[in-house]
Amino acid sequence: MSKQKKQSFLGGAAILAAAVVVVKIIGAAYKLPLNNILGEVGMSYWDTAYKIYNFLLTFSTAGLPLAISKLTSEAHTQGRENEKRKIFRTAIWLFFALGLVGSLLMFFQADLFAAFLRNEDATRPIQALAPAVFCVCLLACMRGYTQGQGNMTPTAISQVLEALCKVGIGLPLAWYLLHMGAQMDVGAAGAILGVTIGTVVSMLFLTGYLATHRDRGRALDVPSSSGRLVRRILSIGVPITLGNSAMSIISLVDTKIVLGRLQDGLGLSLTEANALNGQYATGMVMPNMVASFVYPVTMSLLPFAAAALARNDPREADRTISTAFRLLALLALPAGIGLSVLATPIEILVLPAQPDTALAAGPHLQILGIATIFICLMVLTNAILQTYGKEKIPIFTVIVGGIVKIILNYILVGTPSINIHGAPISTLCCYLVIVVLNLFFVWKYSPQKPRYFQLFAKPVVASVLMGAAAWAVYGFLDRAFAGSFSDYLANAAATLGGILAGVAVYAVLVIVLRILRAEDVRSIPHGEKLIKLLHLK
Repeated sequence: MSKQKKQSFLGGAAILAAAVVVVKIIGAAYKLPLNNILGEVGMSYWDTAYKIYNFLLTFSTAGLPLAISKLTSEAHTQGRENEKRKIFRTAIWLFFALGLVGSLLMFFQADLFAAFLRNEDATRPIQALAPAVFCVCLLACMRGYTQGQGNMTPTAISQVLEALCKVGIGLPLAWYLLHMGAQMDVGAAGAILGVTIGTVVSMLFLTGYLATHRDRGRALDVPSSSGRLVRRILSIGVPITLGNSAMSIISLVDTKIVLGRLQDGLGLSLTEANALNGQYATGMVMPNMVASFVYPVTMSLLPFAAAALARNDPREADRTISTAFRLLALLALPAGIGLSVLATPIEILVLPAQPDTALAAGPHLQILGIATIFICLMVLTNAILQTYGKEKIPIFTVIVGGIVKIILNYILVGTPSINIHGAPISTLCCYLVIVVLNLFFVWKYSPQKPRYFQLFAKPVVASVLMGAAAWAVYGFLDRAFAGSFSDYLANAAATLGGILAGVAVYAVLVIVLRILRAEDVRSIPHGEKLIKLLHLK
């Protein structure tokens, strides 16, 4: 690896966040038209395949890349270059085996997975995603290795390449297949094939990057044995994997219960159940997009906080974690409240070809918008607990939250007067329970106890006022434009106006209430200028 200046925590997070912005813009150009092309039934097939994919992927990549990142960061900080190189050489073979097993299992047992989830028509989309498991396993290892050295740029570039292939190949392929008269499951498989091709291209890029940026300098340290390194990787990674895979397992069981209760409890056909499940899946698109912006913070958090702890500098680790909390509050709270306040108008805006689906998904998003806040907090607090070496705690909290979700889904979805609307309610309750438990344990094990009221009070006030402004402006513009344009254009103009008003109000409140601190922006490009401009302290 070339001798690059190690990026700061915020610098690394900024690079990954910038990549996520680009990826999500590209992803929106994929996912939103895809909703319009596939409709609610096709999106249910797509969603089912993705849950199987995430389940196998979580077992393969959830915790082990973080373990590699942490061990690499420690070795890099201590100047143990031979140790760092051997960590990667040992890990890449481990990931190779895991990815191969996962891909073969997903491809040859696709029909069993689909039958388990009570969605037999999702077999072909599941098979189309199978090769991606192998590629993403290798990607995860390479990304963990570069991130552990404080270099987030290769990960950012590979993510953009992956997204470009997804939209450039998957979307046209899905449209073409359906245009030629293919079945809906074949169209969903075509859309997913773009994801698979994207992982191949991304893997090839990172392979080339590592091959051309190798540090061939000699080092004097004696690396640990391969067996010892495997044990260390597994001791750190397995608990994290179990914590994350617990949510994937629960999500799979959750999907099975939702589709099962819709069919058995309410007597719906498979197609009717898929239509309702597709409405819920459509409502989850926006929350998942917002939550993905938290991962750059957590991916940058772990290696830098781990490096600080390796230097016996708990104060720096605490400062990094406090900054991460403030950044999350700055993003997740207004995003969640904004989605909830303008839920139905947003769905109508992004689904012009599926107006009925948009109207049905709006009430789901209204609840899931609030759930977005807790999803983001769960991601961050899990990473904090893992940084402090408490990898087993997220396993417990996720299982507790998952049990709440499964029980509520079984009861609510099976109630005729509630049916599919019970799914977002159970999702909100699930993540709320997890976050409450996680925040308690973070407070318990942090050397310097976080002051949650100080961290969240001002962002909550600013976000509520922002939501009120967005709702008021939308309502005013919606009435003003009624009859002047088509229904879609009037809603689009009113929605965008409400969003812009909310952004403007929130930006002013962030400055007036001094939510940002100087230390939060000092490490980002031109941070000092921004500090002077906003008079941050």
